[in-house]
Amino acid sequence: MDTKLFSPPFSEEQFEEAAAIIRQGGLLGIPTETVYGLGADALNEDACRRIYEAKGRPQDNPLIIHIPDMSWLPRYCRDIPPAAYALARRFWPGPLTMILPKQDCVPMRTTGGLDTVGIRCPDHPVTLQIIRRAGVPVAAPSGNTSGRPSPTTAQHMVEDMWGKIDGIADGGACGVGVESTIIDLTCTPPRLLRPGGLPLEDLQQVLGEVVVDEAVTAEPEEGVKPKAPGMAYRHYAPKAPVTVISGDADAGARYILEHCDSTSGVICFHEYLPLFSNLVTYDLGHKDNKAEQAHAVFDALRAFDGTDVTHIFAQCPDSSGLGLAVENRLKKASGFHVIHV
Repeated sequence: MDTKLFSPPFSEEQFEEAAAIIRQGGLLGIPTETVYGLGADALNEDACRRIYEAKGRPQDNPLIIHIPDMSWLPRYCRDIPPAAYALARRFWPGPLTMILPKQDCVPMRTTGGLDTVGIRCPDHPVTLQIIRRAGVPVAAPSGNTSGRPSPTTAQHMVEDMWGKIDGIADGGACGVGVESTIIDLTCTPPRLLRPGGLPLEDLQQVLGEVVVDEAVTAEPEEGVKPKAPGMAYRHYAPKAPVTVISGDADAGARYILEHCDSTSGVICFHEYLPLFSNLVTYDLGHKDNKAEQAHAVFDALRAFDGTDVTHIFAQCPDSSGLGLAVENRLKKASGFHVIHV
């Protein structure tokens, strides 16, 4: 398949051509503030099937649908609680996905066989324009081969999807760097299913009590049907195995120094890079800057694939703020192989 790259500045013709790919049942790589998505018409079962095929994605792993503004919410969701509108007014467009009961027009293929659907409004002008012009909600999981680190640039999508999809819209590097936060509003109290670009603490300001699902911090039980993307599968994994080091940052750096060898790769906080000058390293950002770490984590996990590194050690932040999302991605990348120091 020939894949077309749409590059900025976007013309009217480019926007129309990109939207036509969606309307006609094709697959389009789209930029968002979180990561790049692999987009298709969410109401077209065949198009959504092609998403699963292109990614090699398990069929029961639900897709998130993207809309351009809050007015589209009742078209695709029913029994919408006041909390959903409160969250949308506060955080949309932005990195928040809400799980709600679906309308009948949303196919089971899109939702992984569930009667609920994840829905969000992305904060990226290119994608918002494409959705409006397409006139349909866009189902868009992250645009990587299933299990690989999510793409945060168009080049990452080229690496994973070139020749498999119809087009890729280059909207620049993603600003947030981890996927959206997913909150389940079909239960009381609401349940955090995936930490992401919107911190848990921000949700608590609006919702009050929020339960954190066990799958966020621990390996999910085998056979559990996922209610949101990524809950039941090893995710974000580079080719080399990963060991996550959590706890005190100084102690973590010492542990890595004591256990690494000449073939090790190291993902560490900026302050500890000089300790590993003889190894292949990636700067995760300053140890107290969670926004830097969230922006860097997927690039860090991809960085070693073109090297001879046989094992990766990764420092992990604490779980406050965006640290919960970074911790979740690193633990899933390691298959929950975690050393606490």
